[in-house]
Amino acid sequence: MRLFVSVDLPPGLAEAVADVQDEFSGASGLNFVDPEQAHITMKFLSDVPKRRLERLEAELDQAVSEAEVDPFEVEFSGVGVFPSRDYISVVWLGVDGGARELTALHESIEQRFVDRGFDPEDHEFTPHVTLARMKHAGGKELVQEVLDEYDPGPGSMQVSEVRLTKSDLGHEGPVYSTIHRAALE
Repeated sequence: MRLFVSVDLPPGLAEAVADVQDEFSGASGLNFVDPEQAHITMKFLSDVPKRRLERLEAELDQAVSEAEVDPFEVEFSGVGVFPSRDYISVVWLGVDGGARELTALHESIEQRFVDRGFDPEDHEFTPHVTLARMKHAGGKELVQEVLDEYDPGPGSMQVSEVRLTKSDLGHEGPVYSTIHRAALE
């Protein structure tokens, strides 16, 4: 089972995410994420045997509890790319308000799962929503122009839980389903 930990955007923000994606629509080489499945990835776990699922759910509950983060609001602002403007792999929507709380949750989740044998992240955590992945650099200049000229403010959302999410890869792209919800206290 391919799993990751996420904070999912509510369905009401899908249209706002699609509007931000539209700014990049002329850039060749971009594969856009389904706005209905938009989320903030907190930790990618990769392929995990089903027999470990119950234990992972308990570990996620514990990590969220140890983070001591109350429900909070996230505000979205700005767009960016990973790893750099010169070599674009991912185009993302940024997080302004709520970044501190998301980072605290991430650090607790990261520590708990690394202690249980999962690989540590090889980069610093930057809360974001992936908008698109770049398969070739044909549209790089247009992406760079949008980064320079566009500052979206597509809205905000309330965060009250973190999810253990299953990813099933299909012909139309990945399909995500929630396996477990860990509530913020």
